[in-house]
Amino acid sequence: MIGAISAAATFMPAPVVTLDYLVIAGGGGGGSNGAGGGGAGGYLTSTGFTFALSTNYAVTVGGGGAGGTSNGNGIVGVNSSFSSVTSNGGGYGGASAPNGTGNVGGAGGSGGGGGYEGTAGVSKAGGTATASPAQGNNGGFGQQYNGSPYSFLGGGGGGAGAVGGDVGGLSAGAGGNGSASSITGSSVTRGGGGGGGTYAGTLGAGGTGGGGAGAQGTGNTPGNNASPANSGGGGGGAGGGAIAVGGNGASGVVILRYLTTAGTITIGAGLTGTTATDGSYKVTTLTAGTGNVSWA
Repeated sequence: MIGAISAAATFMPAPVVTLDYLVIAGGGGGGSNGAGGGGAGGYLTSTGFTFALSTNYAVTVGGGGAGGTSNGNGIVGVNSSFSSVTSNGGGYGGASAPNGTGNVGGAGGSGGGGGYEGTAGVSKAGGTATASPAQGNNGGFGQQYNGSPYSFLGGGGGGAGAVGGDVGGLSAGAGGNGSASSITGSSVTRGGGGGGGTYAGTLGAGGTGGGGAGAQGTGNTPGNNASPANSGGGGGGAGGGAIAVGGNGASGVVILRYLTTAGTITIGAGLTGTTATDGSYKVTTLTAGTGNVSWA
């Protein structure tokens, strides 16, 4: 008698596919009139993110916040995201208010610098950075210097790697430095905070990694824009003058690094990006827009 022979089917598990990411939000805009620098966009990086083939993953690349006008605060940067990971836009730089009371810096991925206070020796705090998950650093405080020469002084915006500088004597606060990443295959520093602006003192330098310098001057002197694009740097605070314009924050970026054997990426409509090869890895850099990416 010949019995039936049954063979159990053999199932191969789907391969585990992973990537590394760097997600940076848009930097905050600097404030107007002796104002604080904008905070850097939130900075999040990780390795070993597991993804599935033939599945859409949503991406948004946040733009930078505009600089403040007419004694106004800057504008908060726009969030960037990849899948469930979200980096918060950089906090705005605080401005002087028309009544001279001053404004604190805005909260964000990194906090913006505080504006000057109308009462000598009284400070206006910098904005706080996102703490969970940690994305950057706090901004520095702004203050009026009532000696000679009389001056308005803004605090520095926080950077991805360091806190924004506080006002010191006749010097506005420097922007906090950014953080370096080698996700593209070479080390690049991004996420610098914007420097504080001043009426007659020393301007605050921009933080390394794209932070714009503050301005120094009495004639409605504009703050310096953060640069380059996709650095997530904060804009510099404006110099003196009620209609002085703060510097714009820089746009953010989303960078994905994965093995060439992981599959071929499709960058969906609405997103701008490029893919390069680094040895056995592919690196996709997404520089603008909102849309989906997938691998096959």
